[in-house]
Amino acid sequence: MELIKKNAVMCIAFAAAIISACFVPPDAQYMGYFDFKTLTCLFCTLAVVGAFKNIHFFRIISAKIISIFTTTRSAIIALVYITFIGSMLIANDMALITFLPLGYYVITSTGNRRYLAFTFIMQNIAANLGGMLTPFGNPQNLYLYSYFHIPNGEFIRIMLLPFLVSVTLITLCCMFVKNDPLTIEQECTLSLDKKRTTIYTILFALSIAIVFNVVPYWVGLILILGTLCLLDFPAVCKVDYPLLLTFCAFFVFSENVSRIPAISTFLGNLIQHHTMLYGMLSCQVISNVPSAILLSHFTENYDQLLVAVNIGGAGTLIASLASLITFREYVKNEPGKAGTYIKQFSLYNFGILAILVVVMGFVSGF
Repeated sequence: MELIKKNAVMCIAFAAAIISACFVPPDAQYMGYFDFKTLTCLFCTLAVVGAFKNIHFFRIISAKIISIFTTTRSAIIALVYITFIGSMLIANDMALITFLPLGYYVITSTGNRRYLAFTFIMQNIAANLGGMLTPFGNPQNLYLYSYFHIPNGEFIRIMLLPFLVSVTLITLCCMFVKNDPLTIEQECTLSLDKKRTTIYTILFALSIAIVFNVVPYWVGLILILGTLCLLDFPAVCKVDYPLLLTFCAFFVFSENVSRIPAISTFLGNLIQHHTMLYGMLSCQVISNVPSAILLSHFTENYDQLLVAVNIGGAGTLIASLASLITFREYVKNEPGKAGTYIKQFSLYNFGILAILVVVMGFVSGF
């Protein structure tokens, strides 16, 4: 029972996968469901970030941030913007894995734990919506960019308005945080282990190289896993394996749903006339990456589909699988407060999503 409480999302994901398997019995295609590159990137980044935590890297960096941004509001905005920029460069899930621990240390070390849920939620929205501007910022972007052969200039033109609206909305939300002076409760006397910091930085760069296909994912996995087993085996042991299993379960569920003829036909008929609206709604049920893959076969309106699967990352907890990373990190740090988090998460996500839908609907005329 305790295992279920701690890993409720994983259990729900497995239940959904099992139910979907009743409609699509396991066959040879199942092996193609799993994005091993994504799973490898997640594992490697989680392991390296864990190693950084073990040398107090985030505590030390958070102390420096506090010394620069001297109010609660400015510090939270800085954390959100760092995540925003990070998602554009290293993808949304990698940005969250990297910067959520930093957010945690900044908020908790200054006695502002009441803002932890808000900060995590804003970082999550920033990661999901910040990555929309670049082809490699979100996995669905990379897929649609390649599938429809979208020119770089046109891609940015399509995504610029929702990106700017998203930045504005997230900034406005952060402005409601009280502008109280920010002081660290306990002075940080720790110092960085320069040798390990250098090695872990190289390993983190290697994780990013996997994202951009500079290094084959299996090569990166061997190098990173081997190095960490020698230098910090506990970091490997403490990787959030339930999160990886949750992703595996959602891969099965979403792919099975796309193979159910009745659902595929239904979505195909809808998407022809209202690509943006139904694309966004699809994300709320089967997540944005599976929606992009599934719906791309039913429409040529790639501009509306591109917008739909990006703004559709806001909304439900499974609208973007990156949101599961944030949820898991929050529950790990604040056990027993999952319900409170989901309420706040839904309020901000659906509020921002509604405004984006109205704005983009008005512009596109849907």
